Amino acid sequence: MGQLKSQITPFDISKWEVKEAWEEVRANKGAPGVDRQSIEDFEKDLKNNLYRVWNRMSSGSYFPPPVRAVEIPKPHGGGTRMLGIPAVADRVAQTVAARHLMRRVDPTFHPDSYGYRPGRSALDAVERCRERCWKRDWVVEFDITKFFDSVPWDLLVKAVEAHTDAVWVKLHVRRWLRAPLAMPDGSLLERECGTPQGAPVSPVLANLFLHYAFDIWMSREFPNVWFERYADDAVLHCVTERQARQVLAALMDRMAEVGLQLHPAKTRLVYCSVSRTRRGALCR
Repeated sequence: MGQLKSQITPFDISKWEVKEAWEEVRANKGAPGVDRQSIEDFEKDLKNNLYRVWNRMSSGSYFPPPVRAVEIPKPHGGGTRMLGIPAVADRVAQTVAARHLMRRVDPTFHPDSYGYRPGRSALDAVERCRERCWKRDWVVEFDITKFFDSVPWDLLVKAVEAHTDAVWVKLHVRRWLRAPLAMPDGSLLERECGTPQGAPVSPVLANLFLHYAFDIWMSREFPNVWFERYADDAVLHCVTERQARQVLAALMDRMAEVGLQLHPAKTRLVYCSVSRTRRGALCR
């Protein structure tokens, strides 16, 4: 009877889900978190380590450790970006929740959302963009300033709650959002917004937030404007310069409304027309 009681937990999370999450974490490799435990170290006592993750998540007693912050250079000399590296056990726990959410939200996502989705890639987005540039002359390109550092928690949690009744997912998402960053100088940085770029649960949270903040908004406000979005970057295809300027102005207001800001150096209007003769020759 005591054995039976020890297996009863408030939240229904299967051990198989934890095992599959581990397989995904191992395949993705990655550096150690704050506890300096590597993938190989975790695997040395795999059965017990996975049991601890499952037991604590299932009982509601799982609290994530701080996320190790690492500065990496941006490509093309654009400064540095702060990545968050959770501990291996925390990556397993986050992956359990991320897989749960992804199964529920991905079928509802916009067909022109390409980032962090199975069977889609940046190359798919580029190809779609190329096709549409032949048909419409004016393009709005945008990037969101420090999106992963700035996304507001209240709206993000509201989006999660709209797609799952699983109390354990909502509970743990809130805890992951509040986990402090262990900075390179050894200090702990408490956060009030954002979701660390590099954490397994962050991609699905980012897509879910922008599904409401941008994709659904665009479909409602500008249903005739085509777009391709890859995470926090997007390209919008407009018929005229006037329409492009109208969309950009509305987009700036929309980002402010949801607590974000367009990157001033990476947001622009582009005229991409070529002559009909040249266009026809290239298409043949």
